[in-house]
Amino acid sequence: MKILVLNSGSSSVKYKLISTGTEGDKVLAEGGVEKIGLPDGFIKYKKADGSKAIRELGHIDHQGAIKAILEVLTDKADGAIGSFGEIDAVGHRVVHGGEKFSESVLITEDVKDKIRECYAIAPLHNPANMTGIEAITALMPDVPQVGVFDTAFHQTMPAKSFMYALPYKYYEEDGVRRYGFHGTSHRYVSGRVCEFLGVDIAKQKIITCHIGNGGSITAVDGGKSVDTSMGLTPTEGLMMGTRVGDVDPGALTFIMEKHGLSPKELQTIINKESGVLGISGLSNDMREIEAADKAGDPRAVLALEMYEQRIIKYIGAYAAEMGGVDIIVFTGGVGENQTGVRENVCKPLGFMGVELDTALNAKVRGTETLISAPGSRVKVCVIPTDEELMIAKDTESIVSKL
Repeated sequence: MKILVLNSGSSSVKYKLISTGTEGDKVLAEGGVEKIGLPDGFIKYKKADGSKAIRELGHIDHQGAIKAILEVLTDKADGAIGSFGEIDAVGHRVVHGGEKFSESVLITEDVKDKIRECYAIAPLHNPANMTGIEAITALMPDVPQVGVFDTAFHQTMPAKSFMYALPYKYYEEDGVRRYGFHGTSHRYVSGRVCEFLGVDIAKQKIITCHIGNGGSITAVDGGKSVDTSMGLTPTEGLMMGTRVGDVDPGALTFIMEKHGLSPKELQTIINKESGVLGISGLSNDMREIEAADKAGDPRAVLALEMYEQRIIKYIGAYAAEMGGVDIIVFTGGVGENQTGVRENVCKPLGFMGVELDTALNAKVRGTETLISAPGSRVKVCVIPTDEELMIAKDTESIVSKL
């Protein structure tokens, strides 16, 4: 089955065309459209021979972006397929499913309505995701579409994990609670690490660390998410590239009142001006922060120490919450590639039975590897995430039953 996986953002659409089946899964094409809505929009993609190319698109909307993707996919010189008809289904990343979706679903008009009902709690993401769905509906009306929700994996959390200690009416009336994000990634790597190690996921206590410019950590007990660091929005939890993470809400109201900020202005600060960028004053790119740290820049040193300390704190908390941990997984851009972060996070966890093979860890970037020492009571692994494959497999499973 040939499945087009789409991740539609407010100004971009990323895609992969994946062939699934008994002979294995294969990425046939991938790329993305950027600067949607601006006069200099473009699509960048891998050609059939593996080389990279860019096409200028000018001012386009989301439907125009997806049309451009389909044109590249069927291009006689660069394309991976001969016609749109070869696409069997389309799988969409949808950020927020609220309490409405605990698994991936076939997209119907009723499902679209429920996705729209989540606009209020995901105003930056769900409307953009819906534009991708509607664009495919307009361009390829007969092709089945599946929605795969970032929040779905975390719907197994118990109330003690997802509730906030606010007046209960805000949960009942407004749905204010922890939902969690990166669920597709956490689901993929927690399952994949057990396949990689040859163990039964039903018997494992796993902590998955999806860390990059955005980041979250999840406690996975017996294959189910029981707690996660992100909350009602992706702002809670870890210190991230530009997001503040955990912060005293009183500090936010103090800043708002003292500086006369509007809610929108505060949102900009906590989502785009905080985190590693806010502390270092240099960058939200951890590679640049590590270089500045080695050069002795004091604010880069502080930013890196804070970034790592939050990860350590969540791992320790989730190990306590589950009554132990068998496997720790690093994934995401930083988790897969920043060897120093992994080492600094694991060092303080020796009391839990974590022992890193530091020489091996220093060599591992972006490959599935067991990086803990042979005698470590806790297995530590690097597992590159593959959310697109997870979306494709969910789409295949649902569509094959139609």
